[in-house]
Amino acid sequence: MARVTRALDERPLEGRTIVVTRARAQAQRFAQLLEAAGARVLQAPAIVIEPPASWELLDTALAALDSFTWVVFTSVNGVAMVDRRLTARGLAWAAITRKRVAAIGPATAEALAEHGVRVELVPAEYRAEALVEGLRRVVGPGDRVLLPRAKETRDVLVVELRRLGVAVTEVPAYQTRRVEDGVVRLREALASGSVDAVTFTSSSTARNFAEQFSDDERSAWRGRIAVASIGPITAATAAEYGLSTDVMPSEYTIPALARALADYFSRAPKSAGRRSRRSE
Repeated sequence: MARVTRALDERPLEGRTIVVTRARAQAQRFAQLLEAAGARVLQAPAIVIEPPASWELLDTALAALDSFTWVVFTSVNGVAMVDRRLTARGLAWAAITRKRVAAIGPATAEALAEHGVRVELVPAEYRAEALVEGLRRVVGPGDRVLLPRAKETRDVLVVELRRLGVAVTEVPAYQTRRVEDGVVRLREALASGSVDAVTFTSSSTARNFAEQFSDDERSAWRGRIAVASIGPITAATAAEYGLSTDVMPSEYTIPALARALADYFSRAPKSAGRRSRRSE
């Protein structure tokens, strides 16, 4: 955190315009970090977080919490939606605090701590593969895992846990939907050369952002606009649309992504044309 604070104090993003594609309800912290470093933030949310089509599966699972050995959370959104349903049904977090709990990263663990939940497992690398490796050491046949998460998420966690003989109950706690409000303004900004970087904080932001533009439009940005991805899974999704990642932190968190952008642009001469500095 000291490095983040130092980078922000130096304002290495002064004069830079950074596009934030994160859902608006979640973007404030990221935007504040970038603005503190001097950036002009152009908020262009590519997704909105919504309830699932039905709460039935999640409600049924929450009513049967005593039957689960572990509850595994893979996002802050999952924590927020579980809290929403517990409140709606007049239930308390106490039933979850009695379970063994895993979280995919520190932000998710912090969100759980706010509800009095002690997280037993947070992997060193904040993605599903690392979470599987951590769980592999502590779960086994006969264990039952509740996994409340986004609808239509990568299957790796479910597949690998079931290979260990674990009974996994995967329930949709929320879903994402593409947002296209403001795309005309965003298209103009990207075409004008006034944007220095576009940021992706999840595969869904990368996918839904990219699909608003044509192949030709995305190709035209290459060499002019830096692409910043929070981690390798997000970077791989961006690459599917021809958007190669230039900036990626070693720790897959929002503060680390802000720091990586600050580091990247601190090495870029401001006199250079947009993204001719990429090779600096």
